[in-house]
Parts: sequence; structure tokens; C-alpha cells
Amino acid sequence: MSNTDPTPGYQTYPQPTGPEQAVRRQNTARRTALAVCTIADTAAGLLSLWIVLFLLDANRANEFVEFVRGTADLLAWWSQDIFTMDTDGLRVLLNYGLPAVMYLLIGHGIAARLNRA
Repeated sequence: MSNTDPTPGYQTYPQPTGPEQAVRRQNTARRTALAVCTIADTAAGLLSLWIVLFLLDANRANEFVEFVRGTADLLAWWSQDIFTMDTDGLRVLLNYGLPAVMYLLIGHGIAARLNRA
């Protein structure tokens, strides 16, 4: 048993070095950035969809509308009732629009940083 073999009996694979390792790291960063952008865009899209459904006075008894509303409430829990307006449409626009913009800014900022790394 040698001191350099951490798991005797298992086949070891050569690790990439030099340019191969840099390319692999860059590909991993791009995939991670794409995943972050996708999550941020999906969150902002659901929040925007709830704003549109509310402004168009969609049937709240509908399962799809209820799903979108519940998801938007989960995503915008931290910004609920920041703005208290008399007009319901403006209140929903601001209380759900702010987190949508924040998710986009933060998500795409993180993705841009990952792509530069």
C-alpha cells in the first residue's frame, strides 16, 4: 500500500492540466451563469405574470391564476406591503414589480461576474 494512493484498488483517471483545465473551468462557469440567469428570469417572469393577471382582473378561482398568485407571493414575501396605495393596481405593480426588478438585477449581475471569472 503506497502513501500516495488514497483508495487502493480503484482506477484513477488523469486530471486535466494546463489549457484543458482552464477550458473546463470556463465551461462550468458559463453553465452556472446560465442556470442563475434562468432562475432569475423565471422568478421575474412569474412575478410579471401575476401583475398582468391582476391588472386584467383574471378569475382568481382558476387553478392557474391561483398557482401564479401563490408563487408570486412566495417570491415577493420580503416586499409585501412596502408600498400602501389606495389604488390596488398600482400597489400590486409596485409590491411585485420591485422584487421582479431586483431578481433580474441580482441574477444577471451574478451571472456576469461568473462569466468573467
